[in-house]
Amino acid sequence: MVLAAGLGTRLRPLTDYRPKALVEVGGRTLLEITLTRLRSFGISEVIINTHYFADMVVEYLRAHQNFGMHIELSYEHVLLDTGGGIKHAAHFFVGLDEPFLVHNVDVLSTIDFSKMLVFHRERNALATLAVQDRYTSRYLLFDQNGELCGRRKGVDGVPELVREVEKPQARAFAGIHILSPRIFSSVEEQGIFSIIPVYLRLAAGNKPIAGFPADGYYWRDMGRSESIVDAERDIAQNAYPGVVSDDLDR
Repeated sequence: MVLAAGLGTRLRPLTDYRPKALVEVGGRTLLEITLTRLRSFGISEVIINTHYFADMVVEYLRAHQNFGMHIELSYEHVLLDTGGGIKHAAHFFVGLDEPFLVHNVDVLSTIDFSKMLVFHRERNALATLAVQDRYTSRYLLFDQNGELCGRRKGVDGVPELVREVEKPQARAFAGIHILSPRIFSSVEEQGIFSIIPVYLRLAAGNKPIAGFPADGYYWRDMGRSESIVDAERDIAQNAYPGVVSDDLDR
């Protein structure tokens, strides 16, 4: 699932007349880059949530023949946030035994999804979050086994632990997660809600919510306009490889 429904307010004025999914980096849209990455790992079926300028996403995918993938759209009349958006698209995953990937459209990375999937299965996790040891304004906290145990605002914030842990490790969420379909039976929340409090609630009940160490991979949050310039510089310097895939029709 590609999360692409947001307003992209931090990307204005680039998003004044288009959704953030269609903002271009190095001549390719964020949506194309994300789909290219997914397809390179053998993913061929995708659902994309939409809201802001949803019709433009529809036309864009039609013009590019869905990039050779089976793609469905999950339109949100009101923004449902991450948790609400995933739950709204749950029908797409009904009957699945295999885990599925959820990817923010405004993230560029070289994170190895295959290794992340192996990690997820080894942990028998309900959800596995790609996390990094870097600065963020909102940290997630993990125990010594790499399982979620709380959160913290900023470097000096007071830890909010959902279970007692000595010396929790603070990590930044990378906007990429793998979920097991059985998680839906544990999602009681309705309507508009973030997925992170759901993970914390499940972790409080000792449900396995794991953190996949994603340090050492290229990663950039594309939610800010200045990130576009930085990413295009990275592409020019080959710091972010693999943006262009010759086997995808533009």
